Amino acid sequence: MQLGMIGLGRMGANMVRRLIQGGHKAVVFDHLPAAVQALVEVGAAGAESLADLVGQLARPRTLWLMLPAAGVDATITELLPLLEAGDTLIDGGNSHYVDDIRRARELAAHQLHYVDVGTSGGVWGLARGYCMMIGGEADVVRRLDPIFVTLAPGSGDIAPTPGRKAVANNGLQSTAEHGYLHCGASGAGHFVKMVHNGIEYGMMAAYAEGLAILRGANIGATRHAVDAETTPMRDADHYRYDLPLQDIAELWRRGSVISSWLLDLTAVALADDPQLEKYSGQVADSGEGRWTIKAAIDEAVPAPVLTAALYARFASRGEAEFQNRVLSAMRFQFGGHVEKPKAG
Repeated sequence: MQLGMIGLGRMGANMVRRLIQGGHKAVVFDHLPAAVQALVEVGAAGAESLADLVGQLARPRTLWLMLPAAGVDATITELLPLLEAGDTLIDGGNSHYVDDIRRARELAAHQLHYVDVGTSGGVWGLARGYCMMIGGEADVVRRLDPIFVTLAPGSGDIAPTPGRKAVANNGLQSTAEHGYLHCGASGAGHFVKMVHNGIEYGMMAAYAEGLAILRGANIGATRHAVDAETTPMRDADHYRYDLPLQDIAELWRRGSVISSWLLDLTAVALADDPQLEKYSGQVADSGEGRWTIKAAIDEAVPAPVLTAALYARFASRGEAEFQNRVLSAMRFQFGGHVEKPKAG
């Protein structure tokens, strides 16, 4: 098939490479000419503008947007007068599913199709493939199947779940075992991806907290201040382990209940930088975790782990600084407690 790709960042560019390797034709555009040129060198057709990109696509056109969520609406507005009835827009970024519902309705009034694709795979997707969670009209999604088949990881060497009936909601054979799935109507793809990323926050936080506890297991061998501002250390001889985090991460990858790809990547990071000194510890959140918690509230579903993981990201960026100052101020007011200097 022929596809127009708008946005050639870490994922968009590699998706184009995978499509070209799979025999598809791609026309590409990005605001950075160097990003376009890099893909022209591997067989893509470059475009100098959105109008140029649309003009190079055969009708009915299929355009895939791989952009930050905040930039999708403006790009659609710019594309709208360039498109014709029957054309399809795909949003493969991390948009809020509520925006998908609105966009699909607005584009339908122009006889345009809209498909939302929650895409997971990161910078490894070129080699591993991309897990895709898809929302939109069933017949349009079926027409785009060759694109999804090429981008998806395929079944690989992962055996089907024992006892699973591989039939999708539409009564057809499910594609889930191949790494992509039409999840439902407009917004369903990004809704599933939203929750996927909320779970990811929780899993990442669990690994991080566990490894931090292991790292601190030699606290009994350190000197402790004796003053009113320091919790006394009891049973110091219980905490005299200098544990090899690199080896433990490697150990857990093999046969452990908590083995996962996230753990694989953590082991890679620890092998490269055992103290993780190249990282500041400021953890971003791009929206999906917040939207997951809102959905949990709307559905009255308790989600304490995912909520705590999101709040930990806020704190990592210093966004708890004022409330911590309030706490310190109260301790000084009621007890005369003076802050201890920060370590280091």
